[in-house]
Amino acid sequence: MYEHPLFQNHRPYTRWWWFYDDIKREDITRQLQWVRDYHFGGVEIAWMYPQSGASEGPRWLSPEWTDLVRFTKSEADRFGLGCDFTFSTAWPFGGSIVPEKDAAQVFGGLSTQRMEKPWELSYYGRGYILNHLDRAAVERYGDIVGTALKPAMEGSVSGLFSDSWEVFPEGLWSTGLDEVFRERFDYDLEPYKQDLDAYPDVRYDYRKLVSDVVLDGFFRPYIDVCRNLCGVSRVQCHGAPTDLVAAFSEVDIPESETLLFEPYFSAIPASGAALGGKPVVSCETFTCIYGYESWPANSPHHGQERVEDLKLLADSVFANGVNHIFWHGMPYNTAGGGNTFYATTHLGPDCAFIDQLIPFNQYMETVSGYMKAGRTYTDVAVYLPIEDVRMLHQLPEDRQTPAGTYYWEFQETARPPHLLGYHPLWVSPPFLEDATVESGCLRCGDAVFNVLYVDVDWLDHETLQALTRLAQQGARVCVSRRPKEPGRQTGRDFDGDFTRLMNQPSVFAELTAAHNRPPLVNGPDLPEFWCRVVDGDYHLFLAHPDTKRITYPMPYEGFRSTGPMDRTINLNINGASRTLTVTFEPTQSILLRMSSRGAVDEIALPEVR
Repeated sequence: MYEHPLFQNHRPYTRWWWFYDDIKREDITRQLQWVRDYHFGGVEIAWMYPQSGASEGPRWLSPEWTDLVRFTKSEADRFGLGCDFTFSTAWPFGGSIVPEKDAAQVFGGLSTQRMEKPWELSYYGRGYILNHLDRAAVERYGDIVGTALKPAMEGSVSGLFSDSWEVFPEGLWSTGLDEVFRERFDYDLEPYKQDLDAYPDVRYDYRKLVSDVVLDGFFRPYIDVCRNLCGVSRVQCHGAPTDLVAAFSEVDIPESETLLFEPYFSAIPASGAALGGKPVVSCETFTCIYGYESWPANSPHHGQERVEDLKLLADSVFANGVNHIFWHGMPYNTAGGGNTFYATTHLGPDCAFIDQLIPFNQYMETVSGYMKAGRTYTDVAVYLPIEDVRMLHQLPEDRQTPAGTYYWEFQETARPPHLLGYHPLWVSPPFLEDATVESGCLRCGDAVFNVLYVDVDWLDHETLQALTRLAQQGARVCVSRRPKEPGRQTGRDFDGDFTRLMNQPSVFAELTAAHNRPPLVNGPDLPEFWCRVVDGDYHLFLAHPDTKRITYPMPYEGFRSTGPMDRTINLNINGASRTLTVTFEPTQSILLRMSSRGAVDEIALPEVR
């Protein structure tokens, strides 16, 4: 994999919205200089709809467009800034370059979904959505976009960004999948298509197949497209109807999102990164922090954001495994221009927190540097309840958000609270199927765990078989309750096979029986935290206790504590225990360095006032 600047440069990046217009080189240079001067590490250009009163600009992927993008990349290199590119106009992938044969399909044929707010809106309109289940279509799309971007890929390595999925999921399908379904499940899907939700067992099989097709038809070819351009894939896998841990583990830079996604969601891409050996976990941060209004209305309190709230949100995602922040974000503007992006925290020379911006970016740079060092601490692996969410359907209306409708999007899937002291990471079926056992420990991809914890309503038979194999080899497994088998299956003795699993000597119903080590951190009312192991030492980031109260949307007033807060925590490292009381000043988080011998030092972090 090519080495992206994020591996060494810890300064936050910002998304940079280019609205269809007559983009001027002098404005590009001026804004990049501002980005450098305000302590950013780089930009990610996103190509968006025209603003009111916009002039004619370069057409999407035209030679004029290519030349402008190439110039921007060379200027970014000159200023020592990274420069990433969104691999589409707006979202999801699609537009004028997608012919009908490569367009998204549903059970009834061509999908009715069209592009939202694209660069091409004023002169072409809302084009087709790309068929994200068709590898050949993705490769053809990648050839066209890649050819236009190739001159800009010279110089420093660029990330090529894929935003959250946002392809309509209902009845998502593609030519040839009926036969694939029939061969895999030994029955025909056709009779159920018109009322699939009335048959949860059939719907489960459908979702299981689509999950695998999404990985093989979109994410894997997209990774190849990026690498063939000498770039890296930076991807928000969420929203896709797939195994998110597996998807995040394969892309080069997994990216989370908040606050439309709760901060604890970031543990899913962070787990994928640990399993896949990926050193950077980025996060689109500060999106709609105080709520969302449909376009063209601005988010609530747009341009009035409080840096104290932004810092708490950044600290919360750091404490859930993120180690690089992408601001959401900065609009392209002429000098003194008034462009804004509607669903965002407004960033630029006129932002509400301009006097605090440099120290805030310096703070995030410092934390990112410490949280990229070494590797993520591992102890307990928790099985992602992937079968559970596939058997369910839509969230109740009062729990739906602008970014979350279905259980299978995992937006309500948090790590078990009683396990948080063990610093648990998620694992999913393919990692268990390929796992090995070494001295009683479980190796899943690049991560090693002392115990596997399973607490689900439903469990696929193939996963049950993988658990049994691992237990027979001596892996310590805790299965807290008896699950059921999902899908329309016949002729398999699930109950008998589950009994055989539970009869293995290394399988237990209680974690304390399966795991003879104390948690890494324990104590009353623990704050959110994340830990990295660095040359035998431990970097422990403890977020301010207020971050545990963050939910979407954050209230604009009256959220933050006004006085110091004490927490007593016990640290358990290499058989040695240490108890200490830490004091959190308002909005301030704490970074500790712990040696393998138990010595503890607090690392000074830049102040943000």
